[in-house]
Amino acid sequence: MENLTHIHPAAASARAAFHSDITSEVARAVASQPVVVVGMSLNPSVKKARDLLTEQGIAFTYLEYGGYFGQWRQRLAIKLWSGWPTFPQVFVGGALVGGFTDLRALHESGELAQLVAAAKAP
Repeated sequence: MENLTHIHPAAASARAAFHSDITSEVARAVASQPVVVVGMSLNPSVKKARDLLTEQGIAFTYLEYGGYFGQWRQRLAIKLWSGWPTFPQVFVGGALVGGFTDLRALHESGELAQLVAAAKAP
């Protein structure tokens, strides 16, 4: 996590410890897999992101944390960790590229294919 100067060290430590098992799981996947989608059930934007990647033949790892009525604390921890406020959270080559709208824009510009190819390169 970034070290923000306006957060007291004790508060920053508590934030880092908040569901650290979940954020560690996401961080490991992001570090080891070329494309990772973090989402939640029943969210139409998550489904659209997964469908776009599937239609383009792009393999991805999907991590799902609850739905609208469950696991909200775990999802909050992921949001605090990534700094991204919504789901899905799409990572390519270890970098957060955004949500579905951002993923679609990358695809339409041709940049997504480049990012995925670079992420898969040895």
